[in-house]
Amino acid sequence: MAKPTEEIILNEEKPLDARRIACHVREIIKLIGEDPNREGLRKTPERYEKALKFLTSGYLQNAENILNGATFSVAYDEMVVVKDIEFFSLCEHHLLPFFGKCHVAYLPNKRVIGLSKVARLVNMFARRLQIQERLTSQIAAAIQEKISPEGVGVIIEARHLCMQMRGVEKQHGQAVTSAMLGGFRHNKQTRDEFLSLVRTKRS
Repeated sequence: MAKPTEEIILNEEKPLDARRIACHVREIIKLIGEDPNREGLRKTPERYEKALKFLTSGYLQNAENILNGATFSVAYDEMVVVKDIEFFSLCEHHLLPFFGKCHVAYLPNKRVIGLSKVARLVNMFARRLQIQERLTSQIAAAIQEKISPEGVGVIIEARHLCMQMRGVEKQHGQAVTSAMLGGFRHNKQTRDEFLSLVRTKRS
């Protein structure tokens, strides 16, 4: 079974074949009964290819490159929290978007990560075909592996269009997942502090 942070990296010498993707999209448009040559759809296959390339750009990135040079030695042992990181991803089951906010916290062990890099790490894993549970675990495991903190906590709150637009069609349903490692898993006080900080609303 693959580890949570197992990297799936496309060969950068073999980028997405834009022409083939566009051709397949054109065929799909035909199969659903539309005319891919009418004015509104004529350039849709190429637009879709560009959007897909952006939304799956995380396959061309890895955590090592994102965090390389962005970890710093510091005498700080209190909790670091980066909350309300907005993200968009694609559900691997239906290729429909899910989106929401990610909250990340860790207890430093002599090293910290540049704050903007935490958001970049979230984006990297989100810009792949995902399920929310794996996304949550991958973010936590990547931070744990890179700086070996005393603990890592990640909470994701998201809405899934595959649940809102089809199936049960519940527009207000929200999924919440968490990954707690080290001190966040074993220390209730630490976990409760993180949850309290996440729930605190800005005035």
